[in-house]
Amino acid sequence: MGHNHHHHHHHHHHGDLSIKGERRLLWAVGANILLTLAQVIGGLISGSLSLIADALHNFSDAASLLIALVAIRIGRKPPDKFKTFGYKRAETIAALVNLTTLIIIGCYLCYEAIVRFFAPEPIMGWTVIIVATVALAVDLFTAALTYAQSKHSMNMRAAFLHNMTDALASVGVIIAGTLVLLYGWLWVDAVMTLLIAGYVLWHGFLEMPKVVHLLMEGTPEHIDIKDVISAMETQKGVINIHHVHIWQLDESRIALEAHVVVLEKEEYEKIKAELKSLLHDRFSIEHSTLEFEMNARICP
Repeated sequence: MGHNHHHHHHHHHHGDLSIKGERRLLWAVGANILLTLAQVIGGLISGSLSLIADALHNFSDAASLLIALVAIRIGRKPPDKFKTFGYKRAETIAALVNLTTLIIIGCYLCYEAIVRFFAPEPIMGWTVIIVATVALAVDLFTAALTYAQSKHSMNMRAAFLHNMTDALASVGVIIAGTLVLLYGWLWVDAVMTLLIAGYVLWHGFLEMPKVVHLLMEGTPEHIDIKDVISAMETQKGVINIHHVHIWQLDESRIALEAHVVVLEKEEYEKIKAELKSLLHDRFSIEHSTLEFEMNARICP
């Protein structure tokens, strides 16, 4: 029981961003929007694709942080008659949206890099490097703001990935700019863009299945249905457990429904209480619906 309580307290502490945490996110959004403007201007002046690409990326960063923030706000709403499980899944949907845009950005960067590879354009070096250095500082600042929360929430992890990608993109731009200046290697710009695109796509596709799994009512990864059934069947008075469904309401709450076959009708309430506490304590399943049946009438 102790573990379970700790888990929920722990989640509450991290998953529900404090007002301070929200303020930090708003700061991050503001910084990214200012940076986007600076980069677009810098990119147009110097003719660097990397800078414009980075600016688009920063804009998507600001957007991804805003989406994450709005989702957190919606997620706090208590359950009502329209959404009886509450609104916490808004965060999962935000993660899906942000990962999708991340993958689209990755694909676009690949396309741009390949086009550039065959038709490199001269780039004015120093402007690029200076703007990218400023960008890197802002990206690291934003990433630092979202890092703590990214460990506990898919939503924040997707926003954090946008930021990390961006910080890498800035490093890429700095390296490409320096090499163009020193050695005149125009192709470095394209290669860097491709590497960054690879990183983006890899992470996007790595996170996506988890989000989709939750939205498709998949059984939580850390729970084996067979274990749950055998634990329930060892309870005194229980003959058989079937029609078992286990799914996640959101990242912190697990639900179960099952049919329980028992010998004695009189034992219903006692067995129900025992099963519910077993599910809660051993598997952290806090929302269970159990339907009882007598031995003679087993469902097909």
